[in-house]
Amino acid sequence: MTLLITVFAAVISTIVWYTKPSARKLRLGMLTLMYWGASLMWLVDAVAEYLEVRAEYFTPKPSDMLGDAFLGLSVVALGLVIWLVNVLVKDPSGVIKNALERKN
Repeated sequence: MTLLITVFAAVISTIVWYTKPSARKLRLGMLTLMYWGASLMWLVDAVAEYLEVRAEYFTPKPSDMLGDAFLGLSVVALGLVIWLVNVLVKDPSGVIKNALERKN
């Protein structure tokens, strides 16, 4: 489930990054790379788990699936938070800088 969620997040962020020039200005490529990296990590984890348990890998318990779903959503949310902090610190559009200059 974690692999599926992070792959969907990676694909969606890649499509947005590729189709919208304004997304490149907002450093969406960083978010895309984080999601693809997480997807690769979960893929390696899935292969290792399959090699360990074989056929049982394809019949997970509902509680395990729910836990994996929460973990996948947590990874996507953490990636968004890291990206948002990066955008706020770098301020590519100058919005924060302009707001601070208007106050002074």
